[in-house]
Amino acid sequence: MYLQALGILALSGLSSFASAQSYPNGSSSESDVVAVKWIGDTPTRNSGTTFGLPWPRGKYQANGTAFAGLGGDGDSQIPLQSWVTAYWPDGSIKWSGHAIGGSETVYDEYRIAASTTVSSNSSSASGLTVSDSGEEVSIDTGKLTATFPKSGNVLVSTITTSSGKVVGQNGRLILRSQSGVEEDNGGNTTSINKFKFESSINETTVEFDQDSSIRALVTVRGTHQATSGTHDDWLQFIVRFYLYADSDAIRIVHTLVFDGKADEDFVSAIGVQFDVPLAGEELYNRHIRLAGPDGGLLREAVQGITGLRRDPGSAVRTAQFNGEATPDIATWDTRVSSRMQWIPAWNDYSLTQLSADGFTLKKRTKAGQSWVKIPGGTQAGGLAYLGGATQGGLAVALRDFWKRYPTSLDISNAASDVGQITLWLYSPSAEPMDLRPFHDGLGEDTYDEQLDALEITYEDYEGGYDTPYGVARTNEIYLFPFDSTPSADTLADLTGYANEPPILAAGPEYIQQTKAVGSYWATIPNNSTAAAQTIESHLDFLIRYYQDQVSQRRWYGFWDHGDIMHTYDADRHTWRYDVGGYAWDNSELSPNLFFWNYFLRTGRADVYRFAEAHARHTGEVDVYHAGPFKGFGTRHGVQHFGDSSKQIRVSTPIYRQVFYYLSGGDERVGELLHELMDAEQAFLTVDPRRKVRDDNGTYVIDPTALDLDLGLDWSGLASTWLIEWERRGPRWEEARSKLNTTMHSIANLTNGFVTGLGLYNLHTGVIAPPATDPRNLGSIAVSHLSASFGLPEIISQLDDYLGDDLPAAFLDAWLDYCYYYGAGSAEQAARYGAGFGSLNLRQGHSRLTAYAARKLGNNATLAARAWNEFLRTDGFAPSLPWVSEPLNGSEVLVPVDEASWVATNDAALYGLAGIENLAQVGYALG
Repeated sequence: MYLQALGILALSGLSSFASAQSYPNGSSSESDVVAVKWIGDTPTRNSGTTFGLPWPRGKYQANGTAFAGLGGDGDSQIPLQSWVTAYWPDGSIKWSGHAIGGSETVYDEYRIAASTTVSSNSSSASGLTVSDSGEEVSIDTGKLTATFPKSGNVLVSTITTSSGKVVGQNGRLILRSQSGVEEDNGGNTTSINKFKFESSINETTVEFDQDSSIRALVTVRGTHQATSGTHDDWLQFIVRFYLYADSDAIRIVHTLVFDGKADEDFVSAIGVQFDVPLAGEELYNRHIRLAGPDGGLLREAVQGITGLRRDPGSAVRTAQFNGEATPDIATWDTRVSSRMQWIPAWNDYSLTQLSADGFTLKKRTKAGQSWVKIPGGTQAGGLAYLGGATQGGLAVALRDFWKRYPTSLDISNAASDVGQITLWLYSPSAEPMDLRPFHDGLGEDTYDEQLDALEITYEDYEGGYDTPYGVARTNEIYLFPFDSTPSADTLADLTGYANEPPILAAGPEYIQQTKAVGSYWATIPNNSTAAAQTIESHLDFLIRYYQDQVSQRRWYGFWDHGDIMHTYDADRHTWRYDVGGYAWDNSELSPNLFFWNYFLRTGRADVYRFAEAHARHTGEVDVYHAGPFKGFGTRHGVQHFGDSSKQIRVSTPIYRQVFYYLSGGDERVGELLHELMDAEQAFLTVDPRRKVRDDNGTYVIDPTALDLDLGLDWSGLASTWLIEWERRGPRWEEARSKLNTTMHSIANLTNGFVTGLGLYNLHTGVIAPPATDPRNLGSIAVSHLSASFGLPEIISQLDDYLGDDLPAAFLDAWLDYCYYYGAGSAEQAARYGAGFGSLNLRQGHSRLTAYAARKLGNNATLAARAWNEFLRTDGFAPSLPWVSEPLNGSEVLVPVDEASWVATNDAALYGLAGIENLAQVGYALG
């Protein structure tokens, strides 16, 4: 969070102002007021939130700008914490992050004012207090206090309510694993070693602004240390705790990096556990709550007094069911009060979600006694509460609980002085996590055999590359402490809150005007012509179709949630989940950009949630964060990490750029963006051309002459460098230098981007001509993939970012590529001496033609060509059905909607080209 620290030093919040243009000291200043609204419906509660805002180039300098907040239509002052998340090249603010604290009043709209004059009587009010000693960090939000040790196995030592009740203790991570799986040894479990682990802290840090502290962030890093069995420390974790002023909630972002051996380390459970003090609370005043679907709750007491043969009294029964303290037991019917010893106390509860379609519930009186089944349901809400009517308690909630199955919520020792809530991110009731390859190599021992297999299953296999070592997963968890058992409606509301955390955003029109995410998209609706309306309807169809496919095809699970599939099998009426490279999409041809750009232009909540889940998955699971492939992602396949094609085209940060800035600088995503500054080191491990070289295995990777694809590779590196530069990250000057050097290098190639491949010097950033053209006479190597992974979008952003400082020769080289890709072979030969050969994906490349048309003065001929390429070449034709058909009965396993003509490659490119063409040459669409 280095950027946040910079921003906090540079910015100060105004405590009050009379209007957007008039400030308390009476001075005038340049100012803007930007409205932000909740994405989707206005929430019923606000426990604090963080969001981002873009600003036009040159408007506000970081060292001379103040931000202030208002709520609603009036002048209600909102305490605000602000920082800079990105800068324009001139040092002006490009993106800012903002935090507002918890509040019982939730406005439909907030207004953020930026001013170049800081009021002389400005001050900052905050309910957040942070104490950082050598041994622990303590944070008081005004509604709760949490303490975080700096060593040991406990991440959160205490959670205390504002009244002084300790309702949570000893928050720690727990892990179980085993050395094998039973099916491999005929059920002989004696040869399988089992291990238990707890968190071991390596570092605990806290970040906050003393002058305007609305939000504090505690980050704990460590590994899991064995407590049973002998095993090395492993499974790195990063756990972030977010606390807001006047908030009664704690948000947790929990990240694990898999650093084990797939054939030896089988994770059997991943958990987060808290102790809940219960001493002094009568058993009949202790309450259990477990969230079911649609706001439903299991509402029980540890010692139930409803449904008995004798009635303690209506007031007693009602109080217990509602979670309130029961009347004094002396007032009960004595036929009950005298026999309390015969009423069993239910010590343990367990809710387990082993699929996206169902959860089971059970409870027992104590270990060694039988479990009693409780009717279960479909998709549990993911919240558990344990506590008492007078002592208080703790609720824990996992976002997307059923979507991330197998998950569990356990409540244990509820009849003792100290109970426990355990949230299982991976349930111990499930089969152990098996991350081994899904096949044994099939005899593909040579490159020739692997290339031949690629021709049939589309899987680019190579032994040793199908490893999960270094992939990661991030989950969001919420903690809610209470002085007494909350109402059922409150817990139902919190369940919804945890699953769709409220977030604020500016409107699409404002974001587009700033050009802070490029100028290649425009807001909708574009209803200028019937043809434009048709394209808009097609874009909407694709978005909704993929949302429906996720739910109907059950694309859920610990590792899978957030991804989509690549290609459809019309014969089996299913996506090709089991066919080589046709299964999980892994960002192939940039659906990420389609989803985020569609949100930017619509502001639709359903699209934001869909794109957010996709960004979380593709940035964590499809990318390596440790090991030899660190920084690279994996091509599409049956397993997210299985394909041997490891490239930066998958990990490219442009796929997570919009989410990062809209979220106000999500720290985990920011970590991923900066992490990619070392991605180029993976070129020293992975030679992408190793299977097609004619060198008899004598090729040695040279760090001063790395094969660099000017499309697939450079676009990912350029995205990394631009984002590091604009964020002013620790290596931003290196990033700026390499970005500028590579742009000039590409411009110096005789054929520019048409060269296809260059020799990249890892140390200097210089790109030399390819080995086949050492004299730079002009190579021609054009691929349909080069511009399919964010290259047009990042160059457009560079154009907006650098303006007149963009090297003119570089832009010319790019415009040449944009023009000639879609030109005929005769024009290509006239310009380059030879045609480009047979190319496809012309529909997606129509956005390159559209870009050239706009940059060349709205060239009408090019604009018309762009629409012809979009409507009348390959990809999705206007004559397609553009509807899905319901399937049921014996043709399918479960009822689904099918559009067998939809493939994700085409959907992604149609979506991007449709959006960008409408923005750039919409005027030419008849």
